[in-house]
Amino acid sequence: MTSDGERSRITVDGEEFEVVQPYDSPGTYHISWVTGPDPQYGFGFRVHPPVRVGRGELEEAVRDFLTQVDPATGHIE
Repeated sequence: MTSDGERSRITVDGEEFEVVQPYDSPGTYHISWVTGPDPQYGFGFRVHPPVRVGRGELEEAVRDFLTQVDPATGHIE
């Protein structure tokens, strides 16, 4: 994950995530699962046109990610 960007934290369904929007890549989001088994694990996505997404859209993306995670491993299998 990049360190050069706007950072924020969100909590979704009791899990905490760090959201980074790189300064040099508008519309790109890197999301790390802070309270997951591997705090560096997460996902990224890009929107087109490159606009800022709202909290609801971020929460929806996180919930979609969580539905793909194997509860036994904490990773997408």
